[in-house]
Amino acid sequence: MDFDQARETFLQPREGATAPVADTPALRLRHVLEPLAMVHIWSAPAHEHMARAGLNFLTGYVGGRGATLGDVTPGVVAATFAVFEPGLAADLWRQARAACSVEELLAVRNAGGGEGLRAALEGVDEAEVGRVTRTLRDALDAGGPGELAGRPLYASLRDQPWPTDAHTALFHVASLYREHRGDAHLGACVAAGIDGLEANILTELRAGFDLYEYTGTRGWSPEAMDAAAARLTARGLLADGALTAAGRDARQQIEAATDLAQHRVVEALGSGLDDLVATLGAWADRVVAAGWFPPDPAKRAAG
Repeated sequence: MDFDQARETFLQPREGATAPVADTPALRLRHVLEPLAMVHIWSAPAHEHMARAGLNFLTGYVGGRGATLGDVTPGVVAATFAVFEPGLAADLWRQARAACSVEELLAVRNAGGGEGLRAALEGVDEAEVGRVTRTLRDALDAGGPGELAGRPLYASLRDQPWPTDAHTALFHVASLYREHRGDAHLGACVAAGIDGLEANILTELRAGFDLYEYTGTRGWSPEAMDAAAARLTARGLLADGALTAAGRDARQQIEAATDLAQHRVVEALGSGLDDLVATLGAWADRVVAAGWFPPDPAKRAAG
């Protein structure tokens, strides 16, 4: 998938689109950081860097995130990405590695993320960017070494050198929060007996998509999606293409478990959380206004 195809598929507004309200501290933080963490994929500077490196939208995405893990096997990337069809994730990693070294993938990722935020936040005082970044970084550090447990993408990204450029550092810390929550969310799904494909279906329906509307963009075949829907139906979580009351409750329990896995970091932000979310939310709005993150609230909720 090239950049134009990705924009056509994901960056179009949907009339009447709604999404669950981000009503917990951890979700509010996640909601405003998501666009900042994804500029390394969606922004025009990111596209330029990926194109020069021989990457397209999907190989740039999988290569950029997967490269933090090092020179790993395709199966490791498929396992950590989880909600993508494993064969697709593995093949995209192979393609990315055929085009670039791990070091080159990391450089493309950081260049696209840093330059994307610098352009989107033009006029914002760089000192303010640094202050917000330090606040977020300090909260992650306050969580302690125990926060690494069960978080391979977060841990591998944390091992990367801290960027010296202010906007690249903001991108880096936003990405750390994204992986911190993402790894925890995957663990909550596994603990609930939900596999990657089933997680897609529960999430898309909770976010406001129709059945398979979002899951179908992750490479799963119609047969695999039908089989997963049948399993969820047999568990009483799905009926007639919609979540049942039990399904909504099960998905909410997964979200609550994900929030709980982030409680140390969120608590470390303390009384400053509201002001931080307000600042980050304004910056996220600028990224969306630039056309560098999907305007659909359901897409932001789905991740």
